[in-house]
Amino acid sequence: MAGDPNESRAIQLVAEAEKKIKSSTGFLNNLFGGGVTKLEEASDLYSKAANNYKMAKNWSGAGSSFCECANLQLKLSSRHDAATAFVDAGNCYRKCDPTEAIACLLKAIEIYTDMGRFTIAAKHHITIAEICEQETADVELAIKHYATASDYYRGEESTSAANKCSLKVATLSAQVDPPDFEKAAQIFEMLGTSAMDNTLLKYSAKDHFFKAVLCQLCIDVLNGQLALNKYKEMQPAFADSRECKFLEKILPAIEGESTEDFTAAVTDYDSISRLDSWMTAILLRIKKQINEEEDLK
Repeated sequence: MAGDPNESRAIQLVAEAEKKIKSSTGFLNNLFGGGVTKLEEASDLYSKAANNYKMAKNWSGAGSSFCECANLQLKLSSRHDAATAFVDAGNCYRKCDPTEAIACLLKAIEIYTDMGRFTIAAKHHITIAEICEQETADVELAIKHYATASDYYRGEESTSAANKCSLKVATLSAQVDPPDFEKAAQIFEMLGTSAMDNTLLKYSAKDHFFKAVLCQLCIDVLNGQLALNKYKEMQPAFADSRECKFLEKILPAIEGESTEDFTAAVTDYDSISRLDSWMTAILLRIKKQINEEEDLK
């Protein structure tokens, strides 16, 4: 904002930091080690400038200053402090420039993975995935980063966090254009099988199996039938669920190419168990396929 005292202070601090950097390269500084001290002071000034820019809501200025701070920390071999500053820069840029935010977070991730800090790297991969999903509408890149986060969490034995990321991969894989229903179905099946053996999670297994069958139905009705039979045998509780009963109703409708019976089954199910937007989109796709089959006759 014009005339904001915080922004004026930030500009002043950046100018002071630049002077420190220029004065750090002289012969005497190199001889007596004063250059390092001046770089440390410059880094601190950039950090203060960034915080003043934040108070002025100048997110680009804040992001840029945190980046300068990070680059100086790299010169000073303070890799952890550099990564922290790159994350701060990314958080600021997210408010004004998502592409730059991703670039900063990737720099932080590179440092954290080099240091073996895979759990914190995974967290920042999730942030990038969320930016891709919500702000840049790059679903394919979001899937990639959720998948990497899942791999990192799994490698660190953080199974619950890994499964959450895998669930995002499955959900988005069925939404990307063109959708990868096979990949989505495989992940939903893996999550259902994993949940089935966990006392606390076994109730959620039926939801995963339900979604796996829906994805298979988008590929082929026979695939859906085989998957349904498989999950009924694997988990008797699934066989008794409303989800399973619903699938058993829509399968004959799909095979018989009856949009009326299909719509009636969906309406009946939705009146008791509300369908979310993901399942609604999948069911509309299946209904469209029935219509296309009818048109071919």
